[in-house]
Amino acid sequence: MLTALIDYESGNLHSAEKAFQRMAAEVGGGEVVVTGDAEVVARADRVVLPGDGAFPACMRALKGHSGLYDALVEAVEVKARPFMGICVGMQLMASWGREYEDTAGLGWVPGEVVKITPSDAALKVPHMGWNDLVIDRPHPLLAGIETGAHAYFVHSYHVEVDTPADRIAYVDYGGDVTAVIGRGTMVGTQFHPEKSQANGLRMIANFLTWRP
Repeated sequence: MLTALIDYESGNLHSAEKAFQRMAAEVGGGEVVVTGDAEVVARADRVVLPGDGAFPACMRALKGHSGLYDALVEAVEVKARPFMGICVGMQLMASWGREYEDTAGLGWVPGEVVKITPSDAALKVPHMGWNDLVIDRPHPLLAGIETGAHAYFVHSYHVEVDTPADRIAYVDYGGDVTAVIGRGTMVGTQFHPEKSQANGLRMIANFLTWRP
């Protein structure tokens, strides 16, 4: 069993790599590798797409690595490998990103990525730090996780889904801010599970043992 964390030079993967490797060892989740090699992604049993920075830059970086974008699409769309997007990696799952310029996303979860606009002017953007999850519906990623669980966020944009059922969890930050999305074999977290202590590690373990 091979889990590929895609390295497309859009984020520091060290903490994610360590967290996924730790939980893989605990739950018998096989091998976890950080890779920018399209061939490795194409044969992986699970795929994780992290991401930090702006939506347009991340999409350009993903498409700019030889064969990587096509390998990702083949793994997720054609082979239906379990997929997890983290932070901007989750945002890229949407149809469109509206950060700086309109940019087409992967289109796996219909919706658009828009700026957070808290109703309370005292709430700063970016949304940074710990917040409490509110679970919309059960999902294997959140097995053992309940509403009120803490997760760690650093972002200014979030996904507004077209179909309410695609939103799995949100947080209240002067209004609903999407925290988890999912459809079929795909799931994404706006927060960083690798930085969310016990709750995040539990989610990583859940992903590594998920059999959609």
